[in-house]
Amino acid sequence: MTTTDVLWIAVADTRRPTLRPLPVEVAELLRSVDAPPRLVAHLRAVHDVAAQLVAWVGQNSPALVFDAHAVLFGAATHDIGKARWTEELSGPGSAHEEAGRELLTAHGVGADLARFAGSHASWDAPGVGFEDLLVSLADKIWKNKRVADLEDLVVAALARAGGRTVWEEFMSLDEALTRIGDAAEERLAYQMSHPVARPSREAG
Repeated sequence: MTTTDVLWIAVADTRRPTLRPLPVEVAELLRSVDAPPRLVAHLRAVHDVAAQLVAWVGQNSPALVFDAHAVLFGAATHDIGKARWTEELSGPGSAHEEAGRELLTAHGVGADLARFAGSHASWDAPGVGFEDLLVSLADKIWKNKRVADLEDLVVAALARAGGRTVWEEFMSLDEALTRIGDAAEERLAYQMSHPVARPSREAG
């Protein structure tokens, strides 16, 4: 395996599950930071779920104005700090959060987009926007983990924007998350099929 395989993981067609490719600029960024294969696979899975959420919000709540590009970029890079803290790929830890923000900033990413690396685990912090909530939600639902407090914040934002009751928005979101979560087993198997260890520089 060579560094080029990082790009292959990021953009090549997949079958089970079918995942959208990462944006080319993100794929190049992951290659430049020597991202481990499992990290690239994880980011691709979360990015795909974020894209599904973005599409659903657009259909369900067309009056809600948010930055879809920021959500997709945030999902595609939220854990990039694990390129430095690789032990957090297979174990707990939060050091990758600030490291990720710093890494993105060092590579010319603006603070408005780099913030997701630090905010994806802090959805209840003051000043968190709807885009941050969607990135956090994608980072849970990709493996079908339901977090009531996070979902309540999303529901409240949907209700404020759309004029429907909180209960109506809850039922609609729950249906969408159940559908997306049904593919979690395939996404988890896809991620685990990629090694944590970086490819050998001598392999190709």
